[in-house]
Amino acid sequence: MIFAAGRGERMRPLTDTCPKPLLEAGGKPLIVWQIERLAAAGYTRIVINHAWLGATLEAALGDGARFGVRLLYSPEHEALETAGGIAQALPLLENGDEPCVFLGVAGDIYSDFDFARLDAPAQTLAAAAQPGMHLVMVPNPPFHANGDFALGADGVLALDGAPRCTFGSIGLYDTRM
Repeated sequence: MIFAAGRGERMRPLTDTCPKPLLEAGGKPLIVWQIERLAAAGYTRIVINHAWLGATLEAALGDGARFGVRLLYSPEHEALETAGGIAQALPLLENGDEPCVFLGVAGDIYSDFDFARLDAPAQTLAAAAQPGMHLVMVPNPPFHANGDFALGADGVLALDGAPRCTFGSIGLYDTRM
């Protein structure tokens, strides 16, 4: 799932007429970089939620055939935030009533992360008795020096402690949550 529902307030006035994921970096829209990376990692079905200028996003991306994927859209009248967007998109994410583990990534970032690296953690999450998630953490950028979470030596995140790192807007989520 690509999260693309935000308004992009900090990028105004650019986002007054263009959804933030369609802003270009390196000659193509940010969301296209994500779609191409997902396709290269073997993803063939991608759900995109949208709110602000969603019709513009759908018109620009189409059904995904030119990227070698199938794009499905989950329109929101007003942005529902991450959990609300996931809840609304569940019928598109799950196979019938079967829970699943899915990859979620922000549509308004550029990353060279290899999504295929998440295949093993996705299988582990899917086989686990309890629902969970796997978040990709990155070093703290200068504008967010304190990070989001402490990362333990065991790979488990905590709200308190050190060392701290920042959520990279890439994660695996279990729909049982």
